Amino acid sequence: MLQISHKIIILDRELEINAIRSQGAGGQNVNKVATAIHLRFDIEASSLPAFYKEQLLKLNDRRITQGGVIVIKAQEHRSQEQNREEALERLKQLIKSAVVLERKRKPTKPTRSSQKKRLDSKTKRGQIKCARRQVID
Repeated sequence: MLQISHKIIILDRELEINAIRSQGAGGQNVNKVATAIHLRFDIEASSLPAFYKEQLLKLNDRRITQGGVIVIKAQEHRSQEQNREEALERLKQLIKSAVVLERKRKPTKPTRSSQKKRLDSKTKRGQIKCARRQVID
């Protein structure tokens, strides 16, 4: 069971967790032991609220397939249990990040004094560059 918030829980039966062999270097053990975790979570078939599902499907994330399945692969740790916890934590963070609504930006105008400062600094910089020019008699 994965606790997303106070009211939202993902049951174990909604998660498909497979142990696979890790990639890359790792010595003798890497070819014998399946320590990496491959987690699959179907957004549409889940018990998440409709708002969560919509926001997750709107995300432009490479971990979400065209069919609406989240695929997470964890292989950083040497033990299967640590990789399982890592994969579940990544899923939790992905779901939480999808439902955070960003505040709308209120466009503002620069103050008159800031505009004056900007123009004065541009003029001063131009005068410095003008002073570097070659003097012609």
